[in-house]
Amino acid sequence: MPSKAVQRGTDTMNRSFIARNPSVLVFLGLLALFTIGVTLLSEGVGTGLISTSFIKTLGKILTLCLAAVAMDLIWGYCGILSLGHFAFFGLGGYMIGMWLMFERTRQIVVSSLSDSILPPTPEDIQAAIANQIFGVVGSKDFPLIWAFADSLIAQLAFVVLVPGLLALMFGWLAFRSRVTGVYLSILTQAMTLGLSLYLFQNASGLRGNNGLSGLQNLPGVTASQSVVSLWFFWASALALGLGYLLVAWVVSGKFGSVIRGIRDNEARVRFLGYSVESYKLTVFTLTACISGIAGALYYPQAGIINPAEVAPIASVYLAVWVAIGGRGRLYGAVIGTAFVSLLSSWLTGGQAPDITLGAYTLKWVDWWLILLGLSFVLVTLYAPRGMGGLVDLITRRKNTGADT
Repeated sequence: MPSKAVQRGTDTMNRSFIARNPSVLVFLGLLALFTIGVTLLSEGVGTGLISTSFIKTLGKILTLCLAAVAMDLIWGYCGILSLGHFAFFGLGGYMIGMWLMFERTRQIVVSSLSDSILPPTPEDIQAAIANQIFGVVGSKDFPLIWAFADSLIAQLAFVVLVPGLLALMFGWLAFRSRVTGVYLSILTQAMTLGLSLYLFQNASGLRGNNGLSGLQNLPGVTASQSVVSLWFFWASALALGLGYLLVAWVVSGKFGSVIRGIRDNEARVRFLGYSVESYKLTVFTLTACISGIAGALYYPQAGIINPAEVAPIASVYLAVWVAIGGRGRLYGAVIGTAFVSLLSSWLTGGQAPDITLGAYTLKWVDWWLILLGLSFVLVTLYAPRGMGGLVDLITRRKNTGADT
């Protein structure tokens, strides 16, 4: 007869994905309850206890959690510390922002020209739209990259394709050269810095330092902002749930075992005959696409996007959130990002009271980044499993008690 250990392993392999990963079902259930609770308390359709501005804050936090899940996949499971994933996040925002700004401006232009004696031609409308959008940077023509800005379907496709293609090209060059460790992190940071500096230029075709604005206004939608913000909150929650489910599925099978092997001992995995570069490239590209989707949901809720949003420091923040939450644990990435983002909103949003220490007044706005950096150092040194480790501890004690 087979041993209990062998029998237990066979039973595990025969169970469904959800049965083998109960934490996924727990997370999705908690996310659903959270979404329903916020909806019932919202101004749009509920009791109004939660303001529209805070609904937007929660929606943005959910998109940041989705980006953190992607970061945890590339760093926590594959061992690649990418300091450039916020570049993909920003590109997703720019892609959807182009359509939002174009279509909103088109409606304004058409409405303003409707009273003209002579009906405007399509060329007149196009020229007026270009002047409205790019007049601030001294241009009256559409750049080539705006060729499909009038198509929502095309721009939605670009939300995934543009970050994915950039990640594919960068990853292919980096991984085929077998750049690893801190050198790869520096390269990803250099990529982000280069993209940010390029976007600051008016010649980039994305209005330089002015960025894209007015993204919170959905073209053709007459609903109030309280309702629209709730729509984006629902979309962000759905995207987080689906993204979490996808990444959990990726890391649960053979593919996940291989990338964890690459993280722990890349040379050994290569010796076993696996194409390490292909696995890395797949994960890098997949996480870039997920980050692009997260950015496309974030910036319409923020209302504006500019090159400062894709600066290298933003990617560093993303890594810090994942580290505080506990890398290698998808729920840890979500917990860390949500906790730090809410705390940041409270401390830097003027809601936390200043502390008077004799002649000196401690203002949280000035000390927040120092507090965040100190938290990262302390977690790295004394609690490497992060906040997610507390969940592991509770679960382990519960299982131990059940076995006893």
